[in-house]
Amino acid sequence: MLPLCSSSSMAANSSLTLPTNSFLTLLHPPPSSHYISSSLSSTSFNSQFLGLKLSHSSISITPSSSFKRSFIYAKVSKGSKPPAFTLKDQDGKTVSLSKYKGKPVVVYFYPADETPGCTKQACAFRDSYEKFKKAGAEVVGISGDNTASHKAFAKKYKLPYTLLSDEGNKIRKEWGVPGDFFGSLPGRETYVIDKNGVVQLVYNNQFQPEKHIDETLKLLQSL
Repeated sequence: MLPLCSSSSMAANSSLTLPTNSFLTLLHPPPSSHYISSSLSSTSFNSQFLGLKLSHSSISITPSSSFKRSFIYAKVSKGSKPPAFTLKDQDGKTVSLSKYKGKPVVVYFYPADETPGCTKQACAFRDSYEKFKKAGAEVVGISGDNTASHKAFAKKYKLPYTLLSDEGNKIRKEWGVPGDFFGSLPGRETYVIDKNGVVQLVYNNQFQPEKHIDETLKLLQSL
């Protein structure tokens, strides 16, 4: 029997206090505005959707056109060939992107092992793994966790696919995976790369981790 994935509801024990019309200010900052600050009244909060536990006393944001562009747009886009990588998998073996040339591959970047949202996503890929195999595709998950963390995560949930360790988030940065929550959280982004090494889908959705599986399968079945 496969282990069940966490489905606990999102804890919202903190309150967000923003200045009046702060969201309008975020979208259309006046010329004299140099920063926008907000305070979180509690010390921490958990988010099932974001998949990470955060602890902040305050957040300061300096909006700029260059910041907005880096937050919204990824470097790797549909029709492009992504930067090559060579990383260690959960067993400590070296894996290169070129290994998958000649067959479709699904590469998904996720925030961290053992967080609720990431666990749901990993298990959803596991539960649909036979469908990916039927489509002739491989599945590869990438996060900044080390190989030991990946090994424990894969063993606990019986994940049948490869997890790669991107310590320091070098590959994440090279691919231009956009962050969430104004860049303070690692983004959750999935790429479908065809047998010729060309990206056919870029899908970003932090809040519905299981949707990544639906979107990638839909695309793979159309190739």
